[in-house]
Amino acid sequence: MASTFTSLRQPNYRLWFGAALVANVGTWMQRVGQDWVVLTHLTNNSGTAVGITTALQFLPFLLLSPYAGLLADRLPRRKLLMATQAAMGVLAFVLAALTLSGTVQLWHVYTLAFLLGVASAIDSPVRQTFVAELVPADNLPNAIGLNSASFNAARLIGPGAAGLLIAAVGAGWVFLINGVSFAATIVALAVMNTATLRVLPSAPRSKGQIREAMRYVRGRSDIVMIMAVMAVVSMFGLNFQLTSAMMARVEFGKGAGEFGVLGSVLAIGSLTGALLAARRERPRVRLVLGAGLAFAVATTLNALMPTFWSYLIFCVPVGLSSLTMMTAANATLQTSVDPAMRGRVMALYMMVFQGATPIGSPLVGWIGSQFGPRWSILVGSIATFLVVGAASVWAVRNWNLRLRPHLHPRPHVEVVYQTATA
Repeated sequence: MASTFTSLRQPNYRLWFGAALVANVGTWMQRVGQDWVVLTHLTNNSGTAVGITTALQFLPFLLLSPYAGLLADRLPRRKLLMATQAAMGVLAFVLAALTLSGTVQLWHVYTLAFLLGVASAIDSPVRQTFVAELVPADNLPNAIGLNSASFNAARLIGPGAAGLLIAAVGAGWVFLINGVSFAATIVALAVMNTATLRVLPSAPRSKGQIREAMRYVRGRSDIVMIMAVMAVVSMFGLNFQLTSAMMARVEFGKGAGEFGVLGSVLAIGSLTGALLAARRERPRVRLVLGAGLAFAVATTLNALMPTFWSYLIFCVPVGLSSLTMMTAANATLQTSVDPAMRGRVMALYMMVFQGATPIGSPLVGWIGSQFGPRWSILVGSIATFLVVGAASVWAVRNWNLRLRPHLHPRPHVEVVYQTATA
């Protein structure tokens, strides 16, 4: 168990972990509140409107990520994070003021979601790479896993708390709490011991640095495969806030409290996956594909559950498999790229991972509105089956792999690399 929490021995990382937990609780509360306000107060249960809101929040990742990655490789990461966290806090306060005053309109939510996406697009590659400055290199996979644990522990608390608060006092107070929560991260960054930071090398200013990162990625078939798989899964399968809202409201006729509970139960599986990831020394591409297959199976079963309570229970394996897949992809990339290139590569990854959401969310929302909420989940299951199958066939053929199934001591598949280059 001690190996699970190795990175917490570092004082700067402890500050980061605790502050991130507070800020992430607020973020999850706002996500639930935002989707619920759009679904129930600003529209008549429109899954399409919720999908558009999600799309606008993630569209900046598609537009800005390469440039955000360049900023992450060039500028002091700690100071840049303080700026992005402050911007996101201000946007939360604006949404709170509009909601509490009773003047909020759908276009307000759309606009603020887009601006929040701009701040998040800049924040994300910096956040992804900054963790490497907080811990020794051999602890990086552990720190990435604990970051996911923090995010999903917040996910365990945030949605349920948001649901209760919305039912008791309204969504405006949820947005206000989120704005305050960003202060925790800003204070933690301000009081860190800068002398012990393991500052990554900065990329010098020169022309063609984004093209350089693209050439680097094209030359790495493992990175291309991870990006392709995660883009498809993100586009069609990782729309949990949208699909949970529609299942709770439309399929099962539940209220804000039950919607919040769905997010918290989903986080139980995700938190378990994150803690397991923190114990993993070196994740590989095979884990990304295996977890993707498990995710496709879990979401298929989840979509077919006949009652709210059986659907709730099956949220646990969905959360476990999805988090294992995402953490394995993140850690595999971060531990295998050139440190001077890390910010740009992670930004390109976030562009295809988060940027796929604006394409998929409106479509998934429309499918749910036209054919029923269950199909909004099943379309992600089908897409994940197809992309994982295609990636596995490609890997076997092009990396000269051989798969050997075994039943003892436990059922598993051994992957044999037949050439040194694979």
